[in-house]
Amino acid sequence: MLRKKYPAIILLSSIIIAIPAHAGSSSSIDKAGDILSFVIPAAAYGSTYYMDDKEGREQFYYSFATNVAATYALKTVIDKERPDGSDNDSFPSGHTSRAFQGASFIHKRYGLEYGIPAYIGAGFVAYSRVEADEHDVADVLAGAALGVVISMYLTKSYYDDQLHIATNLSPDYYGLSVHYNF
Repeated sequence: MLRKKYPAIILLSSIIIAIPAHAGSSSSIDKAGDILSFVIPAAAYGSTYYMDDKEGREQFYYSFATNVAATYALKTVIDKERPDGSDNDSFPSGHTSRAFQGASFIHKRYGLEYGIPAYIGAGFVAYSRVEADEHDVADVLAGAALGVVISMYLTKSYYDDQLHIATNLSPDYYGLSVHYNF
């Protein structure tokens, strides 16, 4: 049972180490968000080695590459100026899409209990991008949605028992039950 908890412990430790203890100034928050935007997908990728999960590793490659390509394609097509005026690559937030792609991969592949710490970290990344005046809320929401949708679509559960559909047919009753483990 403890072996199943190691990925969550490792991920949470990575998040705690990556965030400065006193992230009071916006530059510290910005730096912590920058670090976490790489730590979360790195932890997702590392979890495939920990679980000796070749299939999951391939799914991570496709998910990560698709997310990066889609994010930068959208940045190129949608010419939106950043709130700080530095350039026109604001939409969607690449940091946020990368962080949420990693968090969603962990969630979909290994379960929500392992994904929750990653989602908290990804939420912090989104906050840090708005706080640093690099993005507005629409940019980070779009980045988060992009990362989540791509990972959820391109990743399959490591456990076969995630979705159960059963029929119940009898002379006086017809039923269908659907059970999904989050």
